[in-house]
Amino acid sequence: MSSYASLYEALGGADGIRGIVSKFYPKVQAHPLLAPLFPKDIDPVMEKQILFLTQFFGGPSLYSDEYGHPMMRARHLPFPITPERAAAWLECMSAALAESSIPEELRQLTIERLSGPAHHFVNTESDSSIQ
Repeated sequence: MSSYASLYEALGGADGIRGIVSKFYPKVQAHPLLAPLFPKDIDPVMEKQILFLTQFFGGPSLYSDEYGHPMMRARHLPFPITPERAAAWLECMSAALAESSIPEELRQLTIERLSGPAHHFVNTESDSSIQ
């Protein structure tokens, strides 16, 4: 990654982020813990994720330009996010990164960068009925 100015560039810029997101959301939709949190029409969610990840990884501020400050924890409060769901989200992202032919070191760095926010969104205790 040292030859790149940002994680966004290292992941392939706009095309790379779009590719990751396109591999990620089918996994989310198929995951028993995550699928219930998302609408059937996933396209608008995917587009927002592309904008957010672009900005989050050091690219242009597309999300803020369109929607204002991300305030991601507040935006996720209406959804019951458990520690298990945060882990499942990261697992789906990890699998999408692996399918994107991203080198292992870069995949680890990306998941590391996403882990803090994913766990910060947890707003509901573990519930054995949803595991």
